[in-house]
Amino acid sequence: MMLLINKSILKELIIAFLIALVFLNFTIMTEKLLRLSKLFATVGINIFDILKIILFIQPELLIITLPMSLLLSTLVVYGRMNADNEITILKTSGISFFNISRPVMYLGLGCLVISFVMSFYLGPKGSVALKRMITEILTIRAPLVIEEGIFNTAFKDILILVKEKPDPTSLKEIFIVDDRDATEQKILIANEGKVSIVGDSIGFSLKQGRIYIIKADTTTEIQFGHYFFKLTPHVEYHKVSPTEMTPAQLLQEAEKNPDKRNIYLIEYHRRFSLPLMCLIIMLLAPSLALKAGKVGRLGGLSIGLLVFGVYYTLMIYTENLAVSKKIPTIVGSWTAFTVFTIFSILIVVRVNKK
Repeated sequence: MMLLINKSILKELIIAFLIALVFLNFTIMTEKLLRLSKLFATVGINIFDILKIILFIQPELLIITLPMSLLLSTLVVYGRMNADNEITILKTSGISFFNISRPVMYLGLGCLVISFVMSFYLGPKGSVALKRMITEILTIRAPLVIEEGIFNTAFKDILILVKEKPDPTSLKEIFIVDDRDATEQKILIANEGKVSIVGDSIGFSLKQGRIYIIKADTTTEIQFGHYFFKLTPHVEYHKVSPTEMTPAQLLQEAEKNPDKRNIYLIEYHRRFSLPLMCLIIMLLAPSLALKAGKVGRLGGLSIGLLVFGVYYTLMIYTENLAVSKKIPTIVGSWTAFTVFTIFSILIVVRVNKK
């Protein structure tokens, strides 16, 4: 009998969980895609590239959205059961609330395992793959958008003007302004040139031209017969970021870079604290649904979003304090988790007293 009840609850729980997961992933992913769309605005992107980007973003998103979806789905399902008096009937029949909550534990353990896989392995792999894909798209396609008679700004701090373009790789009457160095400006003028791909960079092989180097109040003119101008498309994740590193690499970087030690250590602790949230939610969510009263589906959704809003606000605030070295790193990394754990225990104790 109890097995059938748990199967029924688990089925409803999984459906609500998947809906919450898709909703949360789509919401967070939209913001990331909008930022990337600005990067690709000048080079264009097709539907297959978008699908690959969405795939590479997923591991990093799931680290956050898995525990959120677990909490929201539990509050919605158990809130609905409480509103329909199903939990009261089950408890009156002699079934303990612990047994009624078993489906949440099964789902929570699954989320915990997946979260650790994402946090330790797939998350860093996805971030590296996304960075590589962005670089490849910008490197391969950027030369194609250089049009005749139009100022091209596809490259950060670089302006390119071409009078003629006989074919995709050939250029004539070239004018380039290079502002990458804040201390000086370079202006290159060439009669002709060729565009080529050099690793993750773009090379301009220029012929018969001049270089003007403007520095402070001085201007230097250099004439050349052949000059190779190399540039790398600006990528948001140009340097290796903490999200691209495994926990072991984060500890190594923390030792190598004392100035950024706190940043790496905070990311290291996040790899543990975010997945472990699933354990706390397994404990909290069913009891919170009962404590909230007969709120129904929308009420459960509102409570879940409020709980996570408070949690992430506290987490970001304490982590920023740790980054600025106002509090120890371990305190800044685990304060939100500790407060959330204490809150969960208090809710469970009060519910079980009834």
